[in-house]
Amino acid sequence: MTIQELKNRFGIIGGSPVLDRAIDIAKQVAPTDLTVLVTGESGTGKEVFPQIIHALSARKHGQYIAVNCGAIPEGTIDSELFGHEKGSFTGAHEARKGYFEVANGGTIFLDEVAEMPLATQARLLRVLESGEFIKVGSSKVLKTDVRVVAATNVNIQQAIEKGKFREDLYYRLNTVPIMVPPLRERKQDIFLLFRKFAADFSSKYRMPSIKLDAEAQQLLTDYYFQGNVRQLKNITEQISVIEKQRDITADIMRTYLPQQQTSQLPMIVSNSAQGGNDFSERDLLYKVLFDMKKDLTDLKKIVVDLIENDNQLNQDFHPDNASLIKKLYQEVGTPETPIQLGYNNTASPIKTNDQIPLHEVVEESLSLQDIEEDMIKKALTKHKGKRKNAAKELGISERTLYRKINEYSIK
Repeated sequence: MTIQELKNRFGIIGGSPVLDRAIDIAKQVAPTDLTVLVTGESGTGKEVFPQIIHALSARKHGQYIAVNCGAIPEGTIDSELFGHEKGSFTGAHEARKGYFEVANGGTIFLDEVAEMPLATQARLLRVLESGEFIKVGSSKVLKTDVRVVAATNVNIQQAIEKGKFREDLYYRLNTVPIMVPPLRERKQDIFLLFRKFAADFSSKYRMPSIKLDAEAQQLLTDYYFQGNVRQLKNITEQISVIEKQRDITADIMRTYLPQQQTSQLPMIVSNSAQGGNDFSERDLLYKVLFDMKKDLTDLKKIVVDLIENDNQLNQDFHPDNASLIKKLYQEVGTPETPIQLGYNNTASPIKTNDQIPLHEVVEESLSLQDIEEDMIKKALTKHKGKRKNAAKELGISERTLYRKINEYSIK
């Protein structure tokens, strides 16, 4: 069966090479009994790959069971997977078979496997290595012949470092990895998916299908789509139901695309590793320091440009900064009598004449607390005291901003 035939059979839309590669791996590994780990962001469609593997395997006539490990309470997941004996716990009025016993000879898809408790992970590892398991409340060892395909949107390497996932289980599950690409890496597929969803909702709600103009189509294609295919489908359904106009413009499309929240900081600090307040303060300090570095770089470029080009200012600089530096430069010094920034014991005095006023150089405070307080005051002034907007400008939460206002007694 070709990749295109598999797409038609399982309703996969798109021609992206990275998507085709993932499908091809599933096709190649299906006839074997190797364990497969499907990884990818939430909403990318990971659940279709276990179906492909099962359908193309020798187990296709056996049971196929999909289990969402994150949706089963920790106290009952062992019973769900491995079964239990009568009276083994409160409410166990009769013996029950688990999924591994029911799916004997078939395939089990363990979705969100990283959410599985550590104790259950140990039992799963035994099943994968020997095919043996014990029901809850029993001492009898049972055998099962099950193909396991697992999936997760969690970075398992980080989960291992935090002690939330067993490393030996990871390597046992990850015999064959399949990475499902996010939608932003399949830009050529976005409009194809939109048209498919639009046609489906047109038929479902018995209304004309929506259409995008060129600008709206480009806007949709360039969007980040944090929620991937699931988010695109939801947006298409919203527009199909709400908009009376069937020709969708870019202005209409913008109202349905959530504003993207991105960070330009060089690193992301996990809140789980540190307190939430520590993250917010570090975020703010990085922002302040990078802004200061950029301003100093611009200042150096402007001064050098003035000296080398005979007081003719390069127009590439920000006009406000450039005009201010030029004014100060003309008042205090010339290329023949340059400004002396700072001083030392051997420095010669600034050459002046009667017409040139002397300006006192005031050293700016380099205290991080002072810089932080100053930035907060500027943000509040800029947004006329609206704390929500000021917090957004600073890149911190409103809660952290309130605490900082009280800490610095800012009114």
